[in-house]
Amino acid sequence: MSKLFTPLELGALRLRNRMVMAPLTRLRAGVEGVPGDLLVEHYRQRASLGMIVTEGTWPVREGRTWIGQPGIETAEQVAGWRRVTDAVHEAGGTIVMQIMHGGRISHPEIGGTGRIVAPSAIAAPGEVRLPDGSKADHPVPEALDRDELPVIIAGFVSAARNAIAAGMDGVELHSANGYLLHQFLSPAANTRTDEYGGTPANRARLTIEVVTAVAEAIGADRTGLRVSPEHNIQGALETDPSDVTATYTALAEGLAPLGLAFVDILHADPAGELVQKFRHAAGAPAIVNSGFGVQTTREEATRLVDEGIGDAVAIGRPAIANPDLALRWETEAGENAPDPSTFYAPDGRGYIDYPTLG
Repeated sequence: MSKLFTPLELGALRLRNRMVMAPLTRLRAGVEGVPGDLLVEHYRQRASLGMIVTEGTWPVREGRTWIGQPGIETAEQVAGWRRVTDAVHEAGGTIVMQIMHGGRISHPEIGGTGRIVAPSAIAAPGEVRLPDGSKADHPVPEALDRDELPVIIAGFVSAARNAIAAGMDGVELHSANGYLLHQFLSPAANTRTDEYGGTPANRARLTIEVVTAVAEAIGADRTGLRVSPEHNIQGALETDPSDVTATYTALAEGLAPLGLAFVDILHADPAGELVQKFRHAAGAPAIVNSGFGVQTTREEATRLVDEGIGDAVAIGRPAIANPDLALRWETEAGENAPDPSTFYAPDGRGYIDYPTLG
């Protein structure tokens, strides 16, 4: 039997298998970002996966990226997530929350605070959907002052504490895919001249400080980090190989003393030198995923684990369409095909109605 179907410990986290549900934006939490019945059932159905990483959840209103995205700032949101974690735990599952500050990938009308923020006053490419359904270009963000960065860190810490209060087994901090922490890592999005910009080590500084502060607050053995080097998405470009190596080496070396539960690495070549050096330099177990371009298959997942390329595998679209994916892959049964037209629908279609075996 493949190692994919064997238990794994990631710090304090206990996984029944090495199949991890990737963080998947689904926008079912309403205007106020409070998890309701749909989220409870959606996550409960997928509790047989080794670990669930929730959709990206905003720590503070200014960090909200989309309407329908859940938050973890208010008492109502904490109570809503408690219903989710209770349901997952009752089904025998493990669940961690991805905490995600969107930074410039938002709009003042979404956050409602009158501004969006980023390392530098550089607009992201593309458009954003506004609360009224219309689209607008991403606006130029407000560059964060040096004195505001401790407030950003405190927002992540408060969110992590709230996640644990909501019953989460741990948290994953989002420093990937073009959102705020990744914006600091990218030389295309970060043109600062202070100690948080310029050199690779300086650009890695904020992510290291956020992870360190969260690990101190809730325990490093319940803290993970997601990165996506060279993903080149949403304007967070990383196109100079030497700079990428230096940046992620500095990041890994800053994380190594912490003893994190895991690092979650999204990259087109998980077996490549960049990913493997980062994984080992960070000194933490690795969840790997080959990216958005190709749907993860059973064959790829088993190969990644059995060949030691990663300790576990993050799985996206198959987990959307197959609540019982662990059983299907272990028994080599057929799979439901995901329906992209319902990925962001407002109701249960394509969310809680995919059939299970039998």
